[in-house]
Amino acid sequence: MIYTLALVVSLVFCAATNLLIKAGVRAIEAQQQAGTDLSILATVKATVCSPWIIAGVICGAVNLIAYVFALKKFPVSLAYPILISVGYVIIIGGAAVWFSEKLTAWQMVGVGIIMVGVWVVATGMAKTA
Repeated sequence: MIYTLALVVSLVFCAATNLLIKAGVRAIEAQQQAGTDLSILATVKATVCSPWIIAGVICGAVNLIAYVFALKKFPVSLAYPILISVGYVIIIGGAAVWFSEKLTAWQMVGVGIIMVGVWVVATGMAKTA
């Protein structure tokens, strides 16, 4: 059970990493559009000092630690597809809500197919274990 929880924590923090970094990039772009220095050095400084990006990096570290722990129990052939597939679903949902990114009907169909695929892989692995 604790290894399953570690995989879920890894999944959530992986998605949070991506969403927080996107929020940081948007904040930096907004600063630059407001007339802030556009040089590469200024962009690097803004990136390193962005609270959004710092939070994203911290979430990435938590993701890594939880994933390493989860891999003690789960084969990578199960853990990685779940992490990436379900993470993708969380990310496109979060991007739609927080960044107003549009989801097409094809993307929604794809999400459904991904979730069916995750279910097939997870139940297939459970039966062989």
